[in-house]
Amino acid sequence: MVMKNIGFLSFGHWAASPRSGTRSASDALLQSIDLAIAAEELGADGAYFRVHHFASQLSSPFPLLAAIGARTSRIEIGTAVIDMRYENPLYMAEDAGSADLISGGRLQLGISRGSPEQVIEGYRYFGYVPADGTDQADMAREHTRVFLEVLKGEGFAEPNPRPMFDNPPGLLRVEPHSNGLRERIWWGAGTRRTAEWAAEQGMNLMSSTLLSEDTGVPFHQLQAEQIELFRTAWASSGHTGQPRVSVSRSIFPIVSDLDRSYFGREDGSQDQIGYIDGGIARFGKTYAAPPEQLIEQLAKDEAIAGADTLLLTIPNQLGVDYCSHVLETILSDVAPALRWR
Repeated sequence: MVMKNIGFLSFGHWAASPRSGTRSASDALLQSIDLAIAAEELGADGAYFRVHHFASQLSSPFPLLAAIGARTSRIEIGTAVIDMRYENPLYMAEDAGSADLISGGRLQLGISRGSPEQVIEGYRYFGYVPADGTDQADMAREHTRVFLEVLKGEGFAEPNPRPMFDNPPGLLRVEPHSNGLRERIWWGAGTRRTAEWAAEQGMNLMSSTLLSEDTGVPFHQLQAEQIELFRTAWASSGHTGQPRVSVSRSIFPIVSDLDRSYFGREDGSQDQIGYIDGGIARFGKTYAAPPEQLIEQLAKDEAIAGADTLLLTIPNQLGVDYCSHVLETILSDVAPALRWR
């Protein structure tokens, strides 16, 4: 094993239930900030958030990322992932640039084609319709192409000859521009082929706890193959520098009766096979065991071994204190033994 960047990944759920620690959108947002601050104090490396629309979950990420950026000083701040079917790429570049500058250049933005939605073709309600002869995946990739292009910071818009304010010479770009953000864009790939496509575009790779394909091998081996193909495609594309790779995992050390009550039934969890958008998918197992058993199990995970970044999915509805406890236990009782720290 090698040193890892270790962060958390929150879906930001809330529910008006007495058993939920986040009963409103306000709870989910404010506790997300508190958890990021706590994670930085514990020595974690990243605070990442999933984006969903039309759901009782976190949606518009940039106000949250900017708030965390203003309250922290070291931790990486990111998304895993933003659904590009819903995005205006120029407006997104402005929001991302602002949040990145507030954080001092710590944004790590994961984007993707998106996952199954709460509503039918929800992107249409946001004003986006695939062009004739294309589908929603094509539209997401076109939005991505424009987003990546404008992040370069080159001018493209014809200036008004009678502007309200003086313009610099030449074509204009969207502002504010944050140098280096283009190199901190990640693509959430659900298959081996889309990982290769991400490498060809010069994006880093995010791979989650599911893949929308299955070859019959264990999840971690299929994901390790995805990572290897990504790195090969990156090298073949002639990009400079080394890309980053993250994988997500559900890992819960059981060190107390409370841990056991929440996750003890997950001990012995296995991969699951299911269907997403009409296609077969393989879901990775949950790791839940005492630390000494987790160390043994995680040492065999080939995809974690091949990644430089590990995102720990956290049960945000259990509250900041419990999620901090999970992170602290992994950082202190599991990571050092695996030489991740």
